[in-house]
Amino acid sequence: MTIREIRGNNVSLEIRISTSNQAESLTQIAFTAKRHWGYPERWIQFWSPILTITPEFIERNETYVAFLDDVPVGFCAISTEDKKASVEHLWVLPEYIGKGIGVDLFKYMLSKCRGMRVKVLEIESDPNAQGFYENMGANRVGEVVGEVDGKQRVLPLLEIKVV
Repeated sequence: MTIREIRGNNVSLEIRISTSNQAESLTQIAFTAKRHWGYPERWIQFWSPILTITPEFIERNETYVAFLDDVPVGFCAISTEDKKASVEHLWVLPEYIGKGIGVDLFKYMLSKCRGMRVKVLEIESDPNAQGFYENMGANRVGEVVGEVDGKQRVLPLLEIKVV
C-alpha cells in the first residue's frame, strides 16, 4: 500500500489482482481513458472488442487493479508466452493521469514479470502513451501499421528488458 496525495488529500493506493466480477468496471475504465485522448466515437466503437474486458480475459491474463481508498481508478494486464510478456492493457481514469498511478501499475507489472522470469516486456503503444513508456525505460523497436475508419494508423512497438 502506498499513500498518494490526490487533490490535496492523502489517499491509500493499493494494487490487487483482479477478479472476474470486476470485468464491467475495468471495461468502463478502459473506455473512459481511451475517450480522454479525443478519438472520434466511431473509432471508440471500432475498438470496442479490445476495450471490453471479459471475465474470461481476466481469468486468462495477469490483470491487476489500482484502488484509491477501495475505488478502482486504473488497471493493467499482461499476457505471457515463454520468456516474453506483452502489455495488453494499462489504463488510468483521466482525472488521475499524472498522479503516479500509471507509474505504480507499470512498476507492478515489471515486478510480476521478474517473478515469472520474463526477459522482455513488449508494448504495442497508443501514440499518446509512447512518452510515458519511454519515461519508464522502454525503447522503440518498431511499429505496427493498421487502419481505422479508412485512415492509416501507426502504433509504436516498444520493449523493455526485465532485469
